[in-house]
Amino acid sequence: MPSREYGGELPHETESVCPVCNRVIPAIVYEEDGKIWEKKTCPDHGEFKEIYYEDAKMYHRFRKFAYTWGKLKKFNVDVKDKCPWSCGLCPMHLSHTNLLNIVLTNRCDLSCWYCFFYAKKGMPIYEPTLDQIKAMLKLGREERPVPANAIQFTGGEPTMRDDLPEITKMAKDLGYEHVQLNTNGIRISRDLEFFKRVVESGTNVLYFSFDGITPKTNIKNHWETPFVLENARKIGNVGIVLVPTVIKNTNLNEVGGILKFGLNNIDVVRGINFQPVSLVGSMPKEEREKYRITIPGVAKALEEQTNGTVSMDDWYPIPTAAILGEFIYRLTGNQYWMSAHFACGAATYLFLTKNDEVLPITKMIDIDGFLEFVKEKSSELENGKNPALVKAKLMINLPKFIDIGQVRKLGGLDVAKLIYNAFIKADYSALGEFHKRTLFLGMMHFQDPFNYDVERVRRCVIHYATPDGRVIPFCTFNVFPEVYRDAIQEKFSIPWNKWMETHPGYDMAKEKYVRSKENIARMESSEVYKKAYGGKDFW
Repeated sequence: MPSREYGGELPHETESVCPVCNRVIPAIVYEEDGKIWEKKTCPDHGEFKEIYYEDAKMYHRFRKFAYTWGKLKKFNVDVKDKCPWSCGLCPMHLSHTNLLNIVLTNRCDLSCWYCFFYAKKGMPIYEPTLDQIKAMLKLGREERPVPANAIQFTGGEPTMRDDLPEITKMAKDLGYEHVQLNTNGIRISRDLEFFKRVVESGTNVLYFSFDGITPKTNIKNHWETPFVLENARKIGNVGIVLVPTVIKNTNLNEVGGILKFGLNNIDVVRGINFQPVSLVGSMPKEEREKYRITIPGVAKALEEQTNGTVSMDDWYPIPTAAILGEFIYRLTGNQYWMSAHFACGAATYLFLTKNDEVLPITKMIDIDGFLEFVKEKSSELENGKNPALVKAKLMINLPKFIDIGQVRKLGGLDVAKLIYNAFIKADYSALGEFHKRTLFLGMMHFQDPFNYDVERVRRCVIHYATPDGRVIPFCTFNVFPEVYRDAIQEKFSIPWNKWMETHPGYDMAKEKYVRSKENIARMESSEVYKKAYGGKDFW
């Protein structure tokens, strides 16, 4: 059986890094004043104390779902140092890749003042060749025993590459079922034909940066967002996940508005993935306290701003899905284990009733009871129970966990059948059908040097493939850029002059998006803009 031995009673010993010198040092995760903290002491730079989880109750509830899979059979590097300094993947890692990231370029059509990663004129250009991209895609597919089946193309701004449709097709041809494009949406809001080719080549989802519903919080793409949605409607067959980076005292007050925006555009918006800010770099304690927010903080703000419609109790940690994954594996042989650390992320689902009532899945399904039932059936299968009998029991018992009165509000949607198909078929299409009838809400809190927990990174499920043949967890790739992200990309970058020789006539200034006052006025006066930002309040 998979292990659930980590994340024990508090105080809990782990390891972290010194935010000044990056030395691996012992750390303690403990409870104080109803919150969870991490404390560590560097022999050279003293003590650091940082908020780890803003609500101890949510932490303890999530901790019960701690889950270690730990069965990787293929590694790209040997263990040469303490975690996180042997990343690549090494034998210390305890989760397979759930989502593989590949950086396609460091060019961008925007120049946001807060961005840490885009090329400026004269700087080297990082833009892997098609052969290098293919090799990175193969790294994910060659993982054992579970090949990566989901890929995200990111940047910079990946739509800067005209060959993006060719890259997407390459991923599909290599067996990736889910292709996700991380984008600011500027080009696809203006170039319908390019967007169409990107989707037709196999892109399933736009992972769409969207930090707020007002120009103040979302100067990046506030005006262009409605036209991205409208183009997605015209093309069809592509979903949008809104991705707000949530920062206290900046846009935390708009998380309820972002949810309202998603619900009013639920025909194309499949989900919202809130990302509490990762405070990378050097930042004084006072500044961290001003901006720091964690998963419980965002969940509490959503509860308050939706008048309790989406409560803190509606959220479940990511490894909840590993319990379901174990059952599917024992029933069908299909392996997919979302065994991230319980503190890394959380999720829930919302249904919109025929009367436009927002109904969290927890108000319709007894989640805890169903999970206990699934664990019991997994144990029976492990001990030799006939899978046909277990399938029959699943079909018979599913209605016991579903509130039929609440389901009737959905107007004929067969929730039991959707769940049963997702388990029995256990394929991407079955899961996709479930997502089309709901709004997914997720949270993913990426680490920074101040709250770093080695236990979390060893269970990371979001990885980067790199041109040097490594697969690196997100929270080492980005938290230590001088060792991983920037160092690798510098090695494989092309000097500006050399890049210009192969791109005659290229003018970076012309590729930068300029938003004039006339442009803004035209967009704001359009029905597309008004419709996207209008709609029902819901609460």
